[in-house]
Amino acid sequence: MKISTLWASATLLSALSVQPAIAQNQLPSETAVNPQVDYAGFLRLTEELSEYREKRLVNLKQFNAISQQQDAIILDTRSAASFAQGHIDGAINIPFSDFTEEKLTKLIGDKSRPILIYCNNNFRDDVPPIRLKRAPLALNIPTFINLYGYGYENIYELNGVTHMADPLARWTGKPMSLAINPAGLTQNLIEDAPSAN
Repeated sequence: MKISTLWASATLLSALSVQPAIAQNQLPSETAVNPQVDYAGFLRLTEELSEYREKRLVNLKQFNAISQQQDAIILDTRSAASFAQGHIDGAINIPFSDFTEEKLTKLIGDKSRPILIYCNNNFRDDVPPIRLKRAPLALNIPTFINLYGYGYENIYELNGVTHMADPLARWTGKPMSLAINPAGLTQNLIEDAPSAN
């Protein structure tokens, strides 16, 4: 009886010692390197853009002035459904999930043209179609990084926070249940948003 117990223990220990070697030779596909996903490159690009992005943050008055420049484009990268419910007047919609080099080239064209971006987190309302995201996940951040990564370097990002009812926001569509006084909105926005350098 003791010999069979010893034999079983030895067999088990032997199998356990061989298992890590087998695991190293047969990595699951999830842990294999995907040449089409470059997280380290994304981190480098994000770090490289940090100072540049800071200089491209503009308040709402500046945003509106730049939007009047020839060839300027206001880009809304929210979902098509949210865009249809309301957006800044004059904006075009390319949902972030649809960003490809081909689509950006077709819809934006010239890489030197001024591109103005904004997202849900530029508004205080937190009602459809503008639901707030966690600050580190605000859509402006990946939109800016991706546009730059695709070669668009004349990007301006709306800084500060306002309400959809602010006349300077030029919001189209009807926001759900806004209970605010539009008279004092513009002053608050300008104080919230520092000017670009």
